[in-house]
Amino acid sequence: MKFSNSVLLGSLLTIMTLSSATAEDTTTRLEIINPPQLWDPAPFGFSHAVIASDGSKVAYLAGQGADTGIGTFSASMEEQIIQAFANLHLTIRSVGAKPSQVAKITTYLVGYDQSMLEPLAKEVKRIFGSHLPAQTLVPVPRLAIDGMLFEVEAIVILD
Repeated sequence: MKFSNSVLLGSLLTIMTLSSATAEDTTTRLEIINPPQLWDPAPFGFSHAVIASDGSKVAYLAGQGADTGIGTFSASMEEQIIQAFANLHLTIRSVGAKPSQVAKITTYLVGYDQSMLEPLAKEVKRIFGSHLPAQTLVPVPRLAIDGMLFEVEAIVILD
């Protein structure tokens, strides 16, 4: 199915300034928290929690699918994961940020089973390196467009 690139590639961004921001608040700090009482999430490509300092601008990035710019999707879940993260990376850069500024991602997978964790974790680690954002994985029966199997959205702390 073909669709308008402007629908998927025109990322919906909401940028807001937290009410406690002042002219002196110019440093954003992200602190990764993985409580020792919980299992280590790093091998699965995420952190349990990320704390952002006050005085920051926050960008909420809309879900990015695996559109390649020609209006079609690969039938492969792994290829869709790779392309969707490439699109997310482009969107992160478009707000003037780096992957290390991403506090949280939410991923949506159609027809989820545990075998999908390995390619997902591999791509998250490739994009984010050792700065693994908090992550929630949501299995879904379908996404907005026929053929779309994977989507990822992010919350980015801007400096």
